[in-house]
Amino acid sequence: MREKLFYPLTFLVIVLGVFLLVQGVNDNKSDGKKDESKTSVGGSQEAESSQETATSQEDLFLVTKVVDGDTIEIEGGKRVRYIGIDTPETVDPREEVQCFGKEASEKNKQLVENKKVKLEKDVSEFDQYSRLLRYIYVGNTFVNELLVKEGFARASSYPPDVKYQDKLSAAEQFARENNKGLWSACGSSLGVQSSESYRLSPLSGSSGCNIKGNISVSTGEKIYHMPGQRKYNDTVVNEEKGERWFCSEEEAKAAGWRKSKV
Repeated sequence: MREKLFYPLTFLVIVLGVFLLVQGVNDNKSDGKKDESKTSVGGSQEAESSQETATSQEDLFLVTKVVDGDTIEIEGGKRVRYIGIDTPETVDPREEVQCFGKEASEKNKQLVENKKVKLEKDVSEFDQYSRLLRYIYVGNTFVNELLVKEGFARASSYPPDVKYQDKLSAAEQFARENNKGLWSACGSSLGVQSSESYRLSPLSGSSGCNIKGNISVSTGEKIYHMPGQRKYNDTVVNEEKGERWFCSEEEAKAAGWRKSKV
């Protein structure tokens, strides 16, 4: 009787032992997979973080040279023209150094020279001189806006790149109302018309002609500006002072005007 009971009990003990052994192995495998999963997730997060840092660094460009108040040169030698603003001229050999131009250039140097900046595109990639057209940031500082708000530049609208034109116009209004920078120092000698004057000036004369005949304040020379030229958008035709619109270059030349060199 004892022998009959012994064998079944022994068999059950062996089966139970095998079951517990198999279960323990499976639990260890499961724990291993969890650890691997954690490692994989952690590794993925680290990779994503590293990728974001790399991308962030790729978006920054070292400013190697400040050309003037609204133009810089970045690593690789590419020149960048600030969108939506215009500072007094200092480096164009065909133009006199304009009031507050040196101050604007110096301020731009303080803001960006030898620093890494972020460049933001609007619509256009380049201007007619093959310079990149960009908004400039140093950290959280919007350099284009700061230069206008502190009176080192004027807001200047050049469609289709007008994404921040309202913000820049508001900055100019602030500078003018508070006599900041050039608005205090230059008075009537401002070399370039403000964006407000530009917005108020018609795009063409009453006859529908679009060549602008302008008379230089400093020399009295009669100069006409063609659409697409650098100074065209900033030129205001004041017919009360003898300035006028022309329908063709031949007409302008016959009237005694010469073509603008820029």
